[in-house]
Amino acid sequence: MNLLELEKRQTLPVKQKLGLASKRIYSAFMELLERQFPIIDKGSSLKLRSPSDFAEQLNIHVNHLNRAIKYANGKTTSFMIKNRILQESKRLLTISMWKISEIAYALGFSEVTHFNNFFKNHTKMTPTQFRTSEKKKDRISVK
Repeated sequence: MNLLELEKRQTLPVKQKLGLASKRIYSAFMELLERQFPIIDKGSSLKLRSPSDFAEQLNIHVNHLNRAIKYANGKTTSFMIKNRILQESKRLLTISMWKISEIAYALGFSEVTHFNNFFKNHTKMTPTQFRTSEKKKDRISVK
């Protein structure tokens, strides 16, 4: 057996271990993320909003969390968090009668303008425009 073959044999178990560990971390991360939703009380606020918040809860370094999430699903930790917050904001804008400010604070935004900017950056419309367009869709589908 040559040196290259020996090296390949030794690295395979390490890669498998990395994959298993990443999947466990990813599963724990997703469980923590999903446990915060759906938001049903406008008086509450998201506690875990950043990769470092999640890493602290999982008792691992934020860089380790970021590598594991990226390895497990190809997306960044920040993307996963933002995507889930965006999904929940759309749900709340569609089904609730809460004010935009109440939704913003429930999603953990300290300022309504931060929420408006976040939403517009991801959807190309303001929360109010989104809500209006969803109401129009509902009226059209009812007819």
